[in-house]
Amino acid sequence: MGIVSSREALKIAEERGYDLVAISPNAKPPVCKLVDLGKFLYQKNKQLKEAKKKQTKVEVKQMRYRLKIDKHDLDTKNRKVRKFLENGNRLKLEIWFRGREMAYTDKGFALAHKIIDALSDIGYLVHEPKLAGRNLIFYMEPTKETLKKMKERREKDGQKDEDNEVGSEKV
Repeated sequence: MGIVSSREALKIAEERGYDLVAISPNAKPPVCKLVDLGKFLYQKNKQLKEAKKKQTKVEVKQMRYRLKIDKHDLDTKNRKVRKFLENGNRLKLEIWFRGREMAYTDKGFALAHKIIDALSDIGYLVHEPKLAGRNLIFYMEPTKETLKKMKERREKDGQKDEDNEVGSEKV
């Protein structure tokens, strides 16, 4: 319609049975649109919901280790951490020291590097291990290859669900 005064625009909107919506009020001159407000808000909400569906929410999982951990317990915790990484989660790993264990922080760093080496095939180190109070903290994230495998697995699982739905409709 071109540049029209606000009074004229309101008059035109009333005549046609629409609402005047400011699309870009800070522009010079402000940009407005004649729309049905209910329909406009409905479409806006629908677009937001679609955008949310496509988002992947990344959780930060946490695993705590003790300095005096047995090999079997270490393997069990590493297996659990591996599952977290395979599911695309970020990890906060802690090695916590109690009492006199603070005198052996070098053993804590050795344990941290042992954990990192065990998980290096599916995850990478984001922050180097560092002491924070009585805890040795470091972060890991899944590698790009791990994320690709996860997406492929989810797509494959989604196709299986669709196949089951089609099969039930035929029956």
